[in-house]
Amino acid sequence: MIQNRIEELEQKIAGTPVVNEETRVELLKLVSELKREITNLSQGQSEQAQSIAGFAAVTAHEAVREEQDPQLLRLSTEGLQASVRGFENTHPGLVDAVNAFCRMLSNLGI
Repeated sequence: MIQNRIEELEQKIAGTPVVNEETRVELLKLVSELKREITNLSQGQSEQAQSIAGFAAVTAHEAVREEQDPQLLRLSTEGLQASVRGFENTHPGLVDAVNAFCRMLSNLGI
């Protein structure tokens, strides 16, 4: 299920006309990093990993919609960031990856 959500996320970003090619490549690199970190987390905390993957997919969806809703993007970004709270000490790479992903999506100027 986690792999499916991440694949959805990758497909959504790869197929969006909303961002330019350079941004798309950068976002896909961040997704690759997220994928690695979420996979590591899923080995011991599957439910939390599923939640993070779900929030990441929703956040990407909101960021690359043709008709964006800034409030929904903000809420989904906050949800994604909240989903990794408490992992700062045990999975700092995951927290860093989520924060970088959220920053990038927020900086799209949408």
